[in-house]
Amino acid sequence: MADSDPARRAHECLVAARAAFPDWSSRSVAARAAALAALRRVIQQRSDEIVQIVCRDTGKVPTEALLGEIYPTLEMLRYYEKEAARLLRTQSVPTSALAYPFASAYVERRPFGTVAVISPWNFPFQLSLIPAATALLAGNTVCLKPSELCGSVAALIADLLREVPAIGAALTVLEGDGAAGRALVAAGPDLIFFTGGGEAGRAVMALAARSGTPVILELGGKDAMIVCADAPWERAARAAVYGAFANSGQMCIAVERLYVERPIYPRFVQDVVAATRALRVGTDGDSDLGRMTSPRQIEIVEAHYRDALAKGAQASGPWQQEGDFVHPVVLWDVDHSMQVMREETFGPLLAVMPFDDEDEAVRLANDTPFGLNGSVWTTDLAKGRRLASRLAVGGCAVNDVIKNAGHPGLPFGGVRHSGFGRSHGAEGLLSFTQPVSVLVNTGRMPREPNWFPYSAERYRDLRGFMDFVFGEGSLPRRFVRNWSALKSFREFFTFNLRQKLNKGG
Repeated sequence: MADSDPARRAHECLVAARAAFPDWSSRSVAARAAALAALRRVIQQRSDEIVQIVCRDTGKVPTEALLGEIYPTLEMLRYYEKEAARLLRTQSVPTSALAYPFASAYVERRPFGTVAVISPWNFPFQLSLIPAATALLAGNTVCLKPSELCGSVAALIADLLREVPAIGAALTVLEGDGAAGRALVAAGPDLIFFTGGGEAGRAVMALAARSGTPVILELGGKDAMIVCADAPWERAARAAVYGAFANSGQMCIAVERLYVERPIYPRFVQDVVAATRALRVGTDGDSDLGRMTSPRQIEIVEAHYRDALAKGAQASGPWQQEGDFVHPVVLWDVDHSMQVMREETFGPLLAVMPFDDEDEAVRLANDTPFGLNGSVWTTDLAKGRRLASRLAVGGCAVNDVIKNAGHPGLPFGGVRHSGFGRSHGAEGLLSFTQPVSVLVNTGRMPREPNWFPYSAERYRDLRGFMDFVFGEGSLPRRFVRNWSALKSFREFFTFNLRQKLNKGG
């Protein structure tokens, strides 16, 4: 929606979130988890209504909205309810008794403060609430800016929050278009979590740099699926179709490039094409693919389709569009000069290409500026793990597709142009915190050996102490050759030993 004064509203959103921070951050992790558990119960109770609103805004089919938006949100909330206290607890750090007698060390996790979460239109419910809830559990307050293409979902989230008074102003929804998002970034939150396209992500990072605001970016992908000759055939073929065309391909982790080992390539393409032609496009509960959400994205998908055909690719069918509904297409005889193999398509196109050996499969899969997700298909699990370890991606699955990105305990994020930082799992929760290191010394010596005054003699003694601790040779040999230096520290050791004995240690 148009916004007459986005800067003012962004400022008000941040002011409200900052005002709520002292109270929210002072609550125990258990109390924050309890508030989010209440939100989870509200989502569960209103799931049918949420599905309807998501479908209306995005064009998804109901099953896609249920499984792609609500289920992962509920699962992630429940995972963090159980694990957040453990993940956020203060961690003791081993301390050398020789160098740090009477000292202990630990790391505590502290929230950044106020986090700006800017979410996209392809999964407007899940990709809004999961990062926002994770930030809240870490002790931050949040200003959430959903996509303007999904205004009803944004209003829905605000309505759901009103049913959970315990959260209160800790999470505020900022509705508006791109101008509101830019104003929110420019207003200087303490951390920005952005999910969206690469161009927009780079713009967010450039704007955030003006105020030195740290950012976490989850950007686009060009995910590869590698199918070896010994792959579980039917499972792999069905997975390719689902991975490419779920949510009409409007997923950053959609299978956009399918590499098939040459001996099975012709028949595998044939089976994938047959399964694709059987998909149903529509809006009712029996449809597989709904409409595209963004008219601009349809233009990109069509451009990739026509560029591929102009350069010699074969297609499973003509370009077929009815309003915002685009029928899925499989392309073969493709190469890496084509847009469909180089740029993120984000729509219902699947490009298939053969490979001859493992090295070529890895080379082709890694020949992209992106690095988000991928999959390897083989009944030889050792080979599957080996290939997965060679892919330049943030996540990978062996004999599964997409689902690894939804596992609540696995970190999710990309490398290269697919962004940096992580959500989900321990790493995702800790991404919304800053580690603070603390050393506590209970010693009572009036002076430490490393304190002033310096002298040439003190330098030689310290150098000898370092050789005793870190030098080569057995402990007795190091002791003998550094005896004169160690004698200079007798006051230090004697004082601390006496203190330890006096304390009953």
